[in-house]
Parts: sequence; C-alpha cells; structure tokens
Amino acid sequence: MRIVRSTVAALCAAAALAAGSAAAAERHADEVHEHLDSRHGHDRVYVDPGVAVAAVPHGAVVVRDGPNRYWFHGGVWYRPEGGRFVVIAPPVGVFVPLLPPFYTTLMLGGVAYYYANDAYYVWREQEHQYEVVDPPANVESAAVSPAASENVFIYPNKGQAPEQQAKDRYECHRWAVDQTGFDPTLNGGGVSADQATAKRSDYQRAMSACLEARDYTVR
Repeated sequence: MRIVRSTVAALCAAAALAAGSAAAAERHADEVHEHLDSRHGHDRVYVDPGVAVAAVPHGAVVVRDGPNRYWFHGGVWYRPEGGRFVVIAPPVGVFVPLLPPFYTTLMLGGVAYYYANDAYYVWREQEHQYEVVDPPANVESAAVSPAASENVFIYPNKGQAPEQQAKDRYECHRWAVDQTGFDPTLNGGGVSADQATAKRSDYQRAMSACLEARDYTVR
C-alpha cells in the first residue's frame, strides 16, 4: 500500500511540475518586448515586431485589405497567425481611418507625412483615410512640424477610449481644414502670409467647436 501511495504521489508531483512548466512557457510566450522609436524625434515606446500575443488590445481597429485582415492599435499592427496575433510592420498601400494617438508630422515637398513606429502615413482625400506609404526620398531632410491636433488638449467627458479620441481629433482636424482653408500641417498653413494669423484663429475655433460637439472639453 505504501508503494502505491508513493507512486501516486510521484505521478501527481510530475503532473503538477508539467502544468507549472506549461504555465511558465505560456507566460514567457506572452512577455512583451518593447523598443524606443526615437526617429525624427518621435520618442515613443512600441511592442517589438514578431511578438505574439493571445489577444489584441481592447479598442483595436480592424483593417481589411482584400482578403486579409489586420488589427491596429496605438500605432502597433497585428496579424492573426496560428490562433494568436503577431506584431508586424503594416503593409504598404493599406488604408486606416485614423492615425495613432501620437505621431510626428514631417513636411517634404509640400506633402505632410505622419510618422509613428517605423511607418509613414499620408492623407488620401478620395478614400478619406490615411494610406501607409514607403518612406519618402530624402526623408532625413524633412522638416518636423508639430501637428495642430497635438497642440489642442482635450478631456473626454464621456470617457471616450484613446482610439476614439484619436479618431475624433483627426476627423475634427479635417473638418476644420475644410471649413477654414487653413491646414497647420502645411508650411504657412497653405495660405498667404497676410491671412495666416486670422486663418489660424478660425481653424482653432472650428477645431474646438467640432470637439466640443463630440463631448470633449477643449483647452
């Protein structure tokens, strides 16, 4: 009887050890490895490409590109693979309805490029979305321009999630540009020097009005 009990105890201990090892392996698989993106003075931390996670962050946006589906959250892109989600570089040519919550605006040849996490985005009016593009030629010589929406501080009165805040902020930016003809991401706002001050003020009022209508406090 003592021999049987010892055998059962040994088997239980082995099973517990195996379960613990499996749990440890699972925890190790879900460890997040990050890097600092300091290019163009961006200075933001992102999850490393190749990291696999069990689930995408809450509020991730689904992006469809033909038969392919990707998830986008906070400047990080995910692709489903083997029942998990792998962090990837976004495919060039894919469209996304909003920019990351934090980005750096680069002006090159009169075109505004929005940079975050080794990806460049350009606004496409026809699609009314942002397209992922190749790094522009001579990108290191691009002038870094603060985006107007980053100069506006907003408080979400209804607890809007960060992705919703980003979406509302950029949609209001586009609306304010359409209403005033002033785009602060362009050199001189895209207007003559004698109009710049008045137009900038008009833009800020339009931006604030749009955000307040979406239940934000603007400062």
